[in-house]
Amino acid sequence: MNTHYQHIPQPPHSAGEPYKGLRPRIDPNQIPSPVDAIEADKDAWESQMYMTLPGNNPPLSTTDFVAFDQGNSNPKYMRVSTWNIPNSAHLARECEIPLAVVVQPLADLDPREESVPLVDCGESGPPRCAQCRGYINPWCVWTAGGSRWRCNLCGHETEVSQEYFCNIDASFMRMDHADRPELNKGTVDFVASSEDYWSPPPLPKLTPTYFSTDLPSTTARKPRPMNYLFAFDVSVEAVESGLLKSVCGTLLDLLYGGEAANGTLFDPCFPRGCGIGILTFDRTLHFYNLSSTLSQASVMVLADLDEIFVPLRDGMFVDPWESRTVIEGLLSSLPERNSMTSLREASLGAALIAGLASLAGMGGHIVIFQSTLPTVGPGALDPLTDESRVYGTEKETTLFLPRDRLWRDVAEECAEEGIGVSLFLGMSKTIDIGSIGIVSSITGGAVYFHPRFKPSRDQIVLASQLRRLITRTTVYNCIMRIRCSYGLRISKYYGNFHERSLTDLEAGVWDADKAFSASFEHTRTLDERQYAYLQCALLYTTTDGQRRVRTCNLALQVVSLAGSVFRYADMDATVCHLARQAMTDLSSRRMAQIREELTERCSSILLGYRRNCAGATAASQLIIPEAFRGLPVYTLAITKTKPLKGRTVSADVRNYYARKILSMGVRSTMQHLYPRLLALHDLEDTIALPNETTGQIGLPSLMGNSHVYMEARGVYLIDNEEYMIFWVGSGVSRQVLYDLFGVQDLLALDSNMTYLPVLDTRLSQQVHNILAHRYNQRGYTPQILLARQNMDGMEIEFSDMLVEDQNNGAMSYLDYLCLVHKQINTAVTQGISISGGPSLRGSPW
Repeated sequence: MNTHYQHIPQPPHSAGEPYKGLRPRIDPNQIPSPVDAIEADKDAWESQMYMTLPGNNPPLSTTDFVAFDQGNSNPKYMRVSTWNIPNSAHLARECEIPLAVVVQPLADLDPREESVPLVDCGESGPPRCAQCRGYINPWCVWTAGGSRWRCNLCGHETEVSQEYFCNIDASFMRMDHADRPELNKGTVDFVASSEDYWSPPPLPKLTPTYFSTDLPSTTARKPRPMNYLFAFDVSVEAVESGLLKSVCGTLLDLLYGGEAANGTLFDPCFPRGCGIGILTFDRTLHFYNLSSTLSQASVMVLADLDEIFVPLRDGMFVDPWESRTVIEGLLSSLPERNSMTSLREASLGAALIAGLASLAGMGGHIVIFQSTLPTVGPGALDPLTDESRVYGTEKETTLFLPRDRLWRDVAEECAEEGIGVSLFLGMSKTIDIGSIGIVSSITGGAVYFHPRFKPSRDQIVLASQLRRLITRTTVYNCIMRIRCSYGLRISKYYGNFHERSLTDLEAGVWDADKAFSASFEHTRTLDERQYAYLQCALLYTTTDGQRRVRTCNLALQVVSLAGSVFRYADMDATVCHLARQAMTDLSSRRMAQIREELTERCSSILLGYRRNCAGATAASQLIIPEAFRGLPVYTLAITKTKPLKGRTVSADVRNYYARKILSMGVRSTMQHLYPRLLALHDLEDTIALPNETTGQIGLPSLMGNSHVYMEARGVYLIDNEEYMIFWVGSGVSRQVLYDLFGVQDLLALDSNMTYLPVLDTRLSQQVHNILAHRYNQRGYTPQILLARQNMDGMEIEFSDMLVEDQNNGAMSYLDYLCLVHKQINTAVTQGISISGGPSLRGSPW
């Protein structure tokens, strides 16, 4: 970028918070930049393979690296806050780094990486430890000539079954070691065909949620292909907003193929073998018989919402290809059939219970399209009163809790039945995501948020989201557990799931985009000469009906020096875990307290490094370890997220983003907290275009998230995984406008633009290649928006994404660093701690 251009003044933004008191002296040019670390990591790892054996620092989650599984799971599946585990609880407290693991067990791999091997050990299932029930893995040791194996988690020796036995060689390795993926790969899928692995039936309830003529099942659920139930709100709001028409057309395209906006044809993508059911609802429930023997779908209406039951035995779930004529006729006619409705209410609670009743004993996925607050039927909610009155009070936490117990009860029952619930919300008024969103959170589903739904603006995004929901790796009837080696234990889990016991997590569905984290702690001092081990096991049913167990294993070095702990620290996992903790605390603590504690956690980690690794430096110096150079700005970014920001944000928006962050993978979390910002007007001629010899595309470098790096002549793209906003400066050249947007005047730009036009120019091709690369990374298209300098209201949203500026009710990055420096300096000079006690409470900050 040319240095003689002046940066722009800060664009319109939500008010920030100034620094209070005397500012410590920090050279702005010495401020650590996360972008520098991201770009350096890309340069280091995108040209070489990462080998997963213990003793290596993995690439950052934001890098497109290729990993080779050598017995430790790919970091895309599991990341820990430090790859060198402190040998004692005392050392862990001294370092202040939270001991945590972030697990994304079904994460998408790079196409250049090996797929997860599938191992079938026969009817008996995978070999397991007789004591801790851990699964066989590359870190187990063979004894007694191969007739026993010692568990790396608990040390117990287990007899090898006759059919699994093999002799061992002189190095105590099995002769068939190279042919057994489970003995040399950190991540493996085991076929679990035995009835012991089937999902257990839920415990009977004193008061049933729904009515059924069948007795409650007392046997385990036999695996079968997954059924999808699509439930449509057909109230006035859904019809008038265009949501009903949009989703019916989109679902038809996904089921049977269709034509894209640019004229290209695309294939159907609904998984083969899965069944589909359709339900509509307003003040009543409408069940549809989709049997292929009928010429058109027949409907049965259930008006009594106090006694819900399923009136169909056959035809509720069908093969979409066998019943194509019936389904096409129904979905095509639903918008017209309900166009004259006068009913404004839609009982979401009743629709959920109907879905639960229809899928009970099988499991499956309920996908609901809702447009209005459920004010009738089970779980009916009153409109929210003035929520601004509770901010800053003890009642603030109630905004993040369901206002009716039914929503949690139905969610837990769905999770126990192996049913996931995903919600597409297209409302014009508040819909209370704090209440209804818990159904998706507990069952492992997702919430998609389209306030004031408008087909011309939101149709492309909704279609992309629904396509991703159906096509990504999805499993159901899920149970998860993390096991630790002797001396460690899991203390708490964070994420979207049902915690059925202290050790097991349950989810109706789980998919490639979902992750959870767990904190662990010491139960005794560890031996530095041995590894510490973590094993995550996910028991699930595939969409085609096969029961499997996926195991992810990690062996971690144990150290006694704080310097070694910090050297192998993983900032991405630490930040992701801190964000999850903050979102979890929203239902029990005030936002101001959470923001304050986040800052203290950040300062404590840096203080731990200073005291243990840089004690000789002057107290006036701010010392930041290499591994945590970006920690202050990412911590500041967490406090600026929609759920935690200090200024007025609606409860629905806070709840939506809180639930989203709780389930995001590490990469998505980091890119949401610190959005990727690109200067498009300064792209080099060869960047983002295929190389003539290799065919590979090199991507442009990112820039810091602040207006001080921006120019009025520029065009910038910012991307936080939810929105992609093109910011166009007032001094932009006509040539850049024409090459990118096809217009020659700023006023001719359509402020309601929802997609970038395809033009026969180099700049257009470059930007489309960048967008295509990002689509391949995440599998869906975020909403595309336009903000012209000092002209469009969307500029506020753009400016609030610049996390290094003073906005979102919080400080600028420079001021925040001064605050962190002040906390550390006070703690060092007074010999006190920052977190864990009241010593610094009531201080100036």
